[in-house]
Amino acid sequence: MTSHPSLPNSPDSAATEDRSHDGFHPDLTGGPSGPLPEARTRVHHIRADDLDGGTAQTAGMRRFAAISGARVGSERMWMGQTTVAPATTSADHHHGDSETAIYIVSGHPEFVFLADPADPAERGAEPEEVRLRTGPGDYIFVPPFVPHREENPDPDEEAVVVIARSTQEAVVVNLPSLYVLRSGQE
Repeated sequence: MTSHPSLPNSPDSAATEDRSHDGFHPDLTGGPSGPLPEARTRVHHIRADDLDGGTAQTAGMRRFAAISGARVGSERMWMGQTTVAPATTSADHHHGDSETAIYIVSGHPEFVFLADPADPAERGAEPEEVRLRTGPGDYIFVPPFVPHREENPDPDEEAVVVIARSTQEAVVVNLPSLYVLRSGQE
């Protein structure tokens, strides 16, 4: 192990006393309602073959939870994996008040949403379909309540993505169609 004299708990540090009860790790000492649940006091390992398919779903894709409130006691995030079969389009949906970050692992999924025309003079005209074409290593951010869908146009290759959400569980609201989300609209 490399020694780091500037770190308070390194072997070379003068501060070698147990500081776990003086606020050094305030989120591990409990709170006004008492001690933390056991799930919040240890690191969790979720193996690739132990993902949970019992989460919110959308037609045309399959979501698997890795990190959630139910699985590991997370309070402010959800993380998992989604697959979209070859030549498949998901149903239109949004993720409620959850921010969603997506990392493309394999395949070339496309993310589709509607936007107001780019020219302000044409606002109110028919919305424009926006199609984001992605590849492995790319990232996508979906703001809360934005209607969208995923498509996998490849006839042979499955698309696999890793998803992180700012909510404890996978929020999915399936929709009859896409629409433009305008300021103040939810």
